[in-house]
Amino acid sequence: MNFTKFQVPYPAEERYSKRVAYFSMEFATHQPLKIYSGGLGFLAGSHLRSAYELRQNLIGVGILWKYGYYDQERNQDQTLDVAWNEKQYSFLEDTGIKFQINIHEHPVWVKAYYLNPETFRTAPLFLLSTDLPENDYVSQTITHRLYDANVATKVAQFILLGVGGAKLIDLLGFNPDLYHLNEAHGISAAFYLYKKFGNNLNDVRKRLVFTTHTPEEAGNEKHDIYLCHKMSYFCGLSVEEVKALYGDSSDQFNHSLAALRFARLANGVSQLHGHVSRAMWGKYENICPIISITNAQNWRYWADKQLYRFMEAGDDFGMDDRKKYLKKRAFDIVADQTGKLFHPDVFTIVWARRFAGYKRAGLITQDEERFEKMVHDTRYPVQIIWAGKPYPVDHPAISEFNQLVHLSKKYKNVAVLTGYELGLSKRLKQAADIWLNNPRVPREASGTSGMTAAMNGAVNFSTNDGWIPEFINHGHNGFVVPMADYEHMPVHEQDQYDLDRIYDILLKEILPLYYENYATWRQVMKNGMQDVRFRFDSNRMAHEYYDLLYK
Repeated sequence: MNFTKFQVPYPAEERYSKRVAYFSMEFATHQPLKIYSGGLGFLAGSHLRSAYELRQNLIGVGILWKYGYYDQERNQDQTLDVAWNEKQYSFLEDTGIKFQINIHEHPVWVKAYYLNPETFRTAPLFLLSTDLPENDYVSQTITHRLYDANVATKVAQFILLGVGGAKLIDLLGFNPDLYHLNEAHGISAAFYLYKKFGNNLNDVRKRLVFTTHTPEEAGNEKHDIYLCHKMSYFCGLSVEEVKALYGDSSDQFNHSLAALRFARLANGVSQLHGHVSRAMWGKYENICPIISITNAQNWRYWADKQLYRFMEAGDDFGMDDRKKYLKKRAFDIVADQTGKLFHPDVFTIVWARRFAGYKRAGLITQDEERFEKMVHDTRYPVQIIWAGKPYPVDHPAISEFNQLVHLSKKYKNVAVLTGYELGLSKRLKQAADIWLNNPRVPREASGTSGMTAAMNGAVNFSTNDGWIPEFINHGHNGFVVPMADYEHMPVHEQDQYDLDRIYDILLKEILPLYYENYATWRQVMKNGMQDVRFRFDSNRMAHEYYDLLYK
């Protein structure tokens, strides 16, 4: 394939003919390509799969992480160990494209690799690497670890994605109508384009769109503007010029604020998140409009087709048999990792996603008395599985993970698994009767794991955050903690309220239904599978990006 006059290697559908370059720090396209950490990557991977299915004229631009995010392993006492193992990918094609960009006032060589659409059925994906013998060691490490903890390295990664990505697109001759930033990590591209278009901000603005995923200001990336300048982030502009250009006199460069001022249009990733984002950024002047496009996941990749076939054929026996088989197969992984034998007939609660404080992984363990009683109940027995990756230097989250590991040692029906990536994620969704999700409202922008859980016959049980208000009809297709006046509650009260409601609903509604009225339980499961099928399939989302954000 000749990359110099690159075009998407399949005919684009007429309504999706606009050329789009989609920038993301991470893409979870398939288990073997470990260049993702969590939800942002899962979303981007599903987006590329749907762009391929719908024949959209879109390419992905990302980074080839030599050690990935990290490998989640165990210490001798079963607690979390962070390991950095080099990855090898024979299925990536060398484009032969090599070029230089400035990082820290110093030329750095960049090489581009290509994920062919036919490899994993995704839109074309270009991945950048600085791990080259032409570079000094410090420059090589830019693409070693996703979200490196070192601030200067992280800023260098943002420059590589934005400036490096935009320069690659020029070398490809792709000439996009739009540059779509998935999160603000790649906003340095705006400064590259500003210089390219003769310092005309309007030319940048008409080509830039932005997706924000962070519902609170503290979570948005900010870095010392003088550090960014020293790192060559602004493509030769002075600090004063940058402050004037993006209309902020602070010495902290706010990446998301810059993106909202340089883009022509932005979107939040659920209806609720769009509302929260407009309220949060509304106090700033000259930001672009923020619409909502609710996240979704790729049904073709994630769903258990056999379950759907039985459901569509009205074969309840087949459905029950299939769900038990899926549970049993996943429980082999539990047994392999923990030596615990779980039973497919027992009601299984799974909490699995990125470990972060606001997601409250261990919430149900906070009430020791009720937890103990539930775990030992013989009338309505339960099994509980936790899994997920904390950020490798988020010590409170790692500590929470390890506390759950130690707790699980006391029970033969409680397990904590490691290695939560695409493969294990799918297996655990198949293992779950209830997919438990209890973030502090309104901290979760979207939270897509429950969508893929429903595609595998798991019933969602969640606090009312992110995409959940658009989906759950309590008792019909899932279960939801009723909203309280969270705004006026201190954190400890909010946690206590949610904890009490979770136990009430679990013990008084969910468990009796599962054990005493399985036909109705099965119907709730089917309703969830049906309701998630089209409304939360990423084909709908990818279509809405063209229809609402790109037009």
